[in-house]
Amino acid sequence: MTPEDEGFLRRAIALAAAAREGGDPPFGSLLVGPDGAVLVEAQNSTITDGNISFHPELKLAVWAAQNLTPEVAAGTTMYTSCQPCPMCSGALARSGLGKVVFALSGDQLNGLKTTGGFPDVPLEGPALYDEARVPVDGYYA
Repeated sequence: MTPEDEGFLRRAIALAAAAREGGDPPFGSLLVGPDGAVLVEAQNSTITDGNISFHPELKLAVWAAQNLTPEVAAGTTMYTSCQPCPMCSGALARSGLGKVVFALSGDQLNGLKTTGGFPDVPLEGPALYDEARVPVDGYYA
């Protein structure tokens, strides 16, 4: 961890504090380009925007996919106040970003929570393989 990394993480933490002050969950992130310049910042706005997917990591992954070439995206680093959740991790994997550096781990975050856990949604499947594979077969070839 370099002093620059620590500075970017401190900015992500400040964005998290701003989100909380604005009435949202306390999470913030920024994306740093290959040249070390901040490209974009985001904070959680799930409550104020009324959209459960508006995590800062997801917002930045979408922004990167829409605005960066694959080569530039691969050279970026996301700094975020907390380890990305599974939803955001999936988006990050698809966005082509180079690296993610986080402050709090998911376990550390959970240790700070007294409420707010979400129940697992029961999953059932797989089913109807022969039918479900038709639109997918050959797509990833």
